[in-house]
Amino acid sequence: MLISTKWLCTYLPPGSPTTEAIQHALIEAGFPIESVTPLPCGDTRLDVELTSNRGDCLSHLGIAREVTAKLGLSLRNPLATPAKALSDPTDVRSLLSIENTIPHACPRFTARVIRNVKVGPSPAWLKDALEAVGQRSINNVVDITNYIHVELGHPCHAFDLAKLDGKKLVIRLAHKNEKLTTLDGKSRTLVGHEMVVADASRAQGLAGIIGGGDSEVSPTTTDVVLEVATWDPVLVRRAARHHQVRTDASHRYERYVDARCIDAAANRAAALIAEVSGGKVCTGSIEAGPALAPQTIVSLRPQRCRELLGANIADAEMTTLLAALEVAVQSDGPALRCIIPPFRPDLSREIDLIEEIGRLHGLEKIPTHDKMAIVAKPPQTSERARRELSSLLAGMGFFETVTFSFTSPKEAELFLPSGLATVAVDDDRRKEDPTLRPSTLAGLLACRRGNQHAQSAAPGDVRLYEISAVFAQAVKGAAPVTVENFNVALLADVAIKGKSPSITELQLGVRTLRGAIESIVRAMAGTGPGSPELRIEPSAPHASAFDPRAYAKITLAGEPLGYIGLIAPAAQALYDLATPQVGAELNLAALTKHYPPVAAVAALPAFPGIERDLSLIVDERVTWEKVSAQIAMAKATRPSDRLDAWHFVATYRGQQIGKGLKSMTVRLAFRDATRTLRHEEVDGPVAAIVADLQKSVGATLRA
Repeated sequence: MLISTKWLCTYLPPGSPTTEAIQHALIEAGFPIESVTPLPCGDTRLDVELTSNRGDCLSHLGIAREVTAKLGLSLRNPLATPAKALSDPTDVRSLLSIENTIPHACPRFTARVIRNVKVGPSPAWLKDALEAVGQRSINNVVDITNYIHVELGHPCHAFDLAKLDGKKLVIRLAHKNEKLTTLDGKSRTLVGHEMVVADASRAQGLAGIIGGGDSEVSPTTTDVVLEVATWDPVLVRRAARHHQVRTDASHRYERYVDARCIDAAANRAAALIAEVSGGKVCTGSIEAGPALAPQTIVSLRPQRCRELLGANIADAEMTTLLAALEVAVQSDGPALRCIIPPFRPDLSREIDLIEEIGRLHGLEKIPTHDKMAIVAKPPQTSERARRELSSLLAGMGFFETVTFSFTSPKEAELFLPSGLATVAVDDDRRKEDPTLRPSTLAGLLACRRGNQHAQSAAPGDVRLYEISAVFAQAVKGAAPVTVENFNVALLADVAIKGKSPSITELQLGVRTLRGAIESIVRAMAGTGPGSPELRIEPSAPHASAFDPRAYAKITLAGEPLGYIGLIAPAAQALYDLATPQVGAELNLAALTKHYPPVAAVAALPAFPGIERDLSLIVDERVTWEKVSAQIAMAKATRPSDRLDAWHFVATYRGQQIGKGLKSMTVRLAFRDATRTLRHEEVDGPVAAIVADLQKSVGATLRA
């Protein structure tokens, strides 16, 4: 930010500090000086380095606030006294109308009209001020808009009222392939995501970036429309990058301009235009946008501030330091109730205020101790859960990967759930892979392809996992809502013997990964009484990357946890993989919130049990869940059968079974806690269970 010390001193009290004192104050306040350039007439230009969160300091007034706060001086705010100008009795609404069709992207748009202006050269004071910060004079009206921007940090734009079709301003998104000639003389083709200020028939400016040439102020202009507004920073940045045009206005809007600050700046700008051009300001103004946000209030605990800074700063000094930044402080019991000024959106938390107090108090005044007192504490539960998860996966043969967050649009579409859209950057920035991954499996499959091409492992032996963020966006109305999750993704080879996989081999691959998921859930949530229930239910795939024949949704404690599925042949071909793959993705927060697991401790059985395997022929549509539920009902209704547990063993399909049927093998375990069972004692219970299954699911025993 280029600052004129002569201009800056107009906001300081008489007897202003020297240029050296100003430099020293800014450096101590956290604003390094990149260069110092002497100018004629005793002025000096400072190039002040700013961080991206301090948009309020992209102005002389913002820098003056920092200097006065650091030096303990009073600020002469030009907005403290409303600017006066000759007024025109004409109501501005009779000359102009406004329609804001995108209030979510334009929180506030204001327009004022100055009539009977005489456009010409600027007065010497205005030319000198702009030249001191490296800007050239254009004409008196345009120069005031630039002056207000550099003085207050509020970009302005002036339209020639006579050149606006329909005497109307419409704030909207651009039409696809709409043409706009901007002030730099370039004809631009808009793509549709840009915000524009238009009249009744065409775009007249690229909102927040650069005005249009068709409505610019010229020597023939007599009536001026003054725009002062604020825009969505993301949309401004996106349009500026797409059209490769960077302006002072876009630089400021990308750092957020609060809608609550606009009116005072607009009034001053209108009054100054009238002053230098001989015009008159019409009565009233036109505003468009949603209701203004309420005051931001942050609670500050003085004792917490002292503990973090390690300095004994009195409550009264904290109040004084914050008041110097125009933060109103009120007592609220043991805390301080701090009302944040609208031009400081970066102050939203207690720690932000503590940082400001330390900065103004002086970091050099905070004592440095020879020893640091620390208290050792165990890791957070979430960190312990992640360590346990990583250790468990490594023990099961999974290798951790770190893959890139970006992928190609074609690969992203494979994993995109319905109702969501991808998040992408400009193609010019990332040619081949501009899309953020909607699933970590996209990166794992690419990693597996690299392993295959490098022949780094035998096919069928590779297991990969990664814990990372995934991204998408849901379109609600005109504003997209970002959807971001942190997931753990698993990818495993299906071991095959021939050139093409058999159904049995694919089943084994899916069951192997399912077993890994069950082990993960046991480690995170436990299996004892009171542990959350894990359910894996067949379902239609949420995305085209998965084979509809082998896909299931996973829930834990009745809440969605993730999914498991066989990678579809088309997706496998896209990644040029020769070995079939099974993938799964689990939401990390939903998984680890049950950690530590509920432990189930019981004495070992004193007597041996008896196991019986049943091979049941059932319809292809009968699931293990239905069979298991029927066995559980039998155990509950006939406790004398002494059924202790039951497990799924395997499924077989073949010509011997018949078309549309399958053989499901179930293992039943019986035990008596007081004595050793005899085999004939379980024959009856086994027969009863077979009879129950025959009635409920049509099962018959396989010979």
